[in-house]
Amino acid sequence: MTGFALHLLRHGAPETPGLLMGRTDGAPTEAGIAACVAQAKGLGIECLVASDLWRCRAAGEAIGSAVDLPLTSDRRWRELDFGDWDGMAVNAVDVGAFGRFVDDPDANPPPGGERWSALVARIAAAIADLAPVPALVVTHGGAMRAALHVLCSFDQRRLWAFDLPYAALLSLRVWPGERPSAQIVGLRP
Repeated sequence: MTGFALHLLRHGAPETPGLLMGRTDGAPTEAGIAACVAQAKGLGIECLVASDLWRCRAAGEAIGSAVDLPLTSDRRWRELDFGDWDGMAVNAVDVGAFGRFVDDPDANPPPGGERWSALVARIAAAIADLAPVPALVVTHGGAMRAALHVLCSFDQRRLWAFDLPYAALLSLRVWPGERPSAQIVGLRP
């Protein structure tokens, strides 16, 4: 089996950057949408999926228009739910609590928020449901890191090392199966 190309694209810049935006949605900027469309050029995709949150769907709709593909919305590609921290600036969160979360997000989830393992489980299910054709998923930084964990078995420390700015494109070659795996073939900030 030759595998298939899976491109993960972080949504473009929101109108209010710098917030912990999990379930909290925010309007994307026009420049952010344009940056996503530019990243998607020439990928040769046959499948287009986006998180159901507007900051991803807006870019997905613009990309779909540009490449003449329908957009499928899938809530499993959402960001981690930050619970009580959702919508807050990082510097407004208790430093100790945030540090514990970064060190071990499964043992120390945000208050009222989602555990890392729950995010990983829903991303694994979303990946398993993808058709084995070249695909682009417009999603969030946390979901992209969860996909790297699922497909490449990266541990938490390695995942935080990835710089995934708004409109970053991560390209993988995925080999589906009972235990899917992938190889990173590119990262464009």
